[in-house]
Amino acid sequence: MQHHLLSIAPMMDWTDRHCRSLHRTLTSRAVLYTEMLTTGAILHGDRARLLDFDAGEHPVALQLGGSEPADLAEAARIGEAWGYDEINLNVGCPSDRVQSGRFGACLMREPELVAEGMAAMAAVVKVPVTVKCRIGVDDQDPEESLFGLVDLCAAAGVRHFVVHARKALLKGLSPKENRDVPPLDYPLVYRLKAERPELTIVINGGVGTLDEAQAHLAHVDGVMLGRAAYHTPGLLGEADARLFGDGDTVTPAEAVERYRPYIARELAAGTHLAAMTRHMLGLFHGAPGARTWRRILTVESVKPGAGLEVVDAALAAVSGLQDQRLARRLEAGEAA
Repeated sequence: MQHHLLSIAPMMDWTDRHCRSLHRTLTSRAVLYTEMLTTGAILHGDRARLLDFDAGEHPVALQLGGSEPADLAEAARIGEAWGYDEINLNVGCPSDRVQSGRFGACLMREPELVAEGMAAMAAVVKVPVTVKCRIGVDDQDPEESLFGLVDLCAAAGVRHFVVHARKALLKGLSPKENRDVPPLDYPLVYRLKAERPELTIVINGGVGTLDEAQAHLAHVDGVMLGRAAYHTPGLLGEADARLFGDGDTVTPAEAVERYRPYIARELAAGTHLAAMTRHMLGLFHGAPGARTWRRILTVESVKPGAGLEVVDAALAAVSGLQDQRLARRLEAGEAA
């Protein structure tokens, strides 16, 4: 399971196929997750639009939202046939949309139903079926809710769990607040791994850097990065070398070069440039020229007919600013 050392979290409206293809230019090893797709959407919606992904994205996991075992099984079967490497059930998303549809974090209250759904999926697919959960919801005792859910699902054959190490408070907190306000309890997740050593336990929630990820890996099998990977994707360029001991660091500029052929293919297929560049805005975060990069992409990508020349202009501006800064440093050194 070494590839699960690092995975990139499913994030609604963010981790679409363009985002995943960008992330793949930075790390060849991390597991990428789709946005959560409801069983209803997969069974009755536009499957090609929802499920298509680029062959370069592997390993890639399909995340489902739903609670009806027969629907979950059918959606899992479709996902496997589509080529996904893993089918994951979301038992952690606190969104209002999710509660009304009886999927996401409210399912922490129905662990038997979750286990039934997992067993139904496992019976029809050969790829791993996995669970992403919280440690509990509302007034649940996290020790009981987390261990109870995991044990029931393990009895149904699940071996892999991603645990967002905080509760979801479904009453009174917005989905955004639920990502920050409930306190993190990393030690509880560490204990889950220590007491269930045969299971693969991946920790999620509040992990902002690869240093933090490495610290967690002393206690659990893997780390899932969410917003840090999205807002500062450049950090993924060091992931393969640092976490997997494999390959060289990929610089943001190299990632742009690797992403260009994908952008060109998508533009030719009719995708708007802004649909792809919106995921690239944080690529040079903290580097000289980052603001210029964001400005050019934000302003120019939305214009009719915008193409690769926008990306090239933004990259040239960043590189130019970085070259200027280097030249100034060298001059200052010589003067000294």
